[in-house]
Amino acid sequence: MTCRIKRVTLTDGACIGNPGPGGWACVLRYGLHEKEFFGSEQHTTNNRMELRAVIESLKALREPCDVTVITDSRYVRDGITQWLPRWKANGWRKQTKGNSGTKAVLNQDLWQELDAVTTRHEIRWEWVKGHAGHKDNVRCDQLALMAAEKQLKQPGR
Repeated sequence: MTCRIKRVTLTDGACIGNPGPGGWACVLRYGLHEKEFFGSEQHTTNNRMELRAVIESLKALREPCDVTVITDSRYVRDGITQWLPRWKANGWRKQTKGNSGTKAVLNQDLWQELDAVTTRHEIRWEWVKGHAGHKDNVRCDQLALMAAEKQLKQPGR
């Protein structure tokens, strides 16, 4: 049986410097229920935080679900819907600009983890413009930035 999740909303991640201290966040909705998740990493990139937000939101679902993932990251949306099958078929390599050769896919570890966590769900991927007043996107951005800023306050930094 599949549960119904109205949406999973994700931020574009937050990174203070790129690379630098980063944060990720998501809001999960199911009917009238809402749950917020966020976390951080000390030395990371914005794209890694985007991927981490999606991974953690899907891992939080306890059973297979019908999910709409809303993200302001075209990197995540295009990567999962367009690029991933080609990367897998090419041994996690992609064409270099000008098609003169290939190089390893960046963030391969997270793409592989995302690929694995998506298999148990039916997922629709939607893109929303970031910093454009979308309520859940604004909230996720606040949480991700707060998580990234906590890294700056860690002892020894």
